[in-house]
Parts: sequence; structure tokens; C-alpha cells
Amino acid sequence: MCSHFDPLLDNAKLETYFGVSQLPLGLKTSLWPGYVGPFIRKHEFADVGDDAVPFSELLVGSFGLIPHWAKDTKIVRKTYNARSETADSKPSFRDAWKKSQHCIIPAEAIYEPDWRSGVAIPTRIVRSDGKPMGIAGLWSVWKNPQDCKELYSFTMLTINADEHDFMKHYHKPQDEKRMIVILQDDQYKDWLFASPVDTRQFLNEYPAGMMRVST
Repeated sequence: MCSHFDPLLDNAKLETYFGVSQLPLGLKTSLWPGYVGPFIRKHEFADVGDDAVPFSELLVGSFGLIPHWAKDTKIVRKTYNARSETADSKPSFRDAWKKSQHCIIPAEAIYEPDWRSGVAIPTRIVRSDGKPMGIAGLWSVWKNPQDCKELYSFTMLTINADEHDFMKHYHKPQDEKRMIVILQDDQYKDWLFASPVDTRQFLNEYPAGMMRVST
């Protein structure tokens, strides 16, 4: 699971690694569920056949997916991560899954609790090559019943990590080990365009040797 991360807010890096930019000012540098941060989705007009249209676009949304049927935004406390094994059937995520509403969450780092000392120590984790993480997720849009304003939101997909040489050391000893899905750099476009049938082929462990602890 991942409930805390540092989003990538550097426009130059967003352009270099993800081909997007133009982030609004004022976003928080460290995000928890309910905070607003950046995510990348397939461009709204990517399928019109115009070469001038980029394949992706950068949006901002709430960390924690808000399904269209939610009465308010409190559900984000439970929907910031989506278990890949059940996301296609769980009410909170199944619509986004079936519609291939894939997204990439650009991140500088994630935080996970290290319990090996007997107490939880928040630990900052980054890619060992210094590049930002492209985290696989799902996005949705919710209309506030009070004022009809639309709010985008996103969730991070997770997989089992009991045997992962790096991530198996995090979370409580008795708990199942989970990790977010970190995409390979050359998978970004394919992930955004993948059909529901092809979604699971992207949900793989990121190499342990490509992850490290950062201060």
C-alpha cells in the first residue's frame, strides 16, 4: 500500500520523462489521500486521428478515486490504492477498469513503513537511477451533487510483494506485503492505451535492484 508520496512537480522533468508539462501553481509537494496532485491520462482527443494531438495530457485530481456514485469525497480514505486482483470487480474501481481509464502518477518518491526495528519508521523510496517513478493507476471524474462541479481523482494500482526482495521488508511482519505498480519507461504510452483485456500484463513487480532508500 502507498498512502503518502512526493509528486513530480518540476515541469522540465515532466516534459523530459513524460512528455507533458504546464502544471498549475500551488500544488503540495507531499501528498496524502484527499490532497490534489498531478496525473497523466490518454489525451481526450487522442483517437481523432490528428497527428497534432499528443497522446497524453496532464491533469490534477484528488489522491483517492471518487466513483461517480459517491455522495461526497470521504471515500478517498479507502480508495487511494486499488488491489489489482479485485479492481475489475470492486464497485469503487470497476467502472474505471472496464473503461480503461488508465493513468500514470508521476512521483519523485513514495513512503512506506519499515517495521524491522519493531516500530514503524516512515521510509522514503526512490528509483535507484534517479529518474521519477511512473506509477500505474486508474482515474475517474466525479460531479459534486451540491454545485455540479467536476473533480478528477486517481488511485494507485497495487500487487502482492511477499517475495519481492526489496518491498517485502515493509509493513507489519504479519501483514501481506503490497507494492505499487511502477511502470517501465517504455511502457507509458502502451499503458495509457491498453484495453481492459490487456491491463493485467502491465501489473508486474518493479525490479528490486532499481529501488533504494533515500533521505
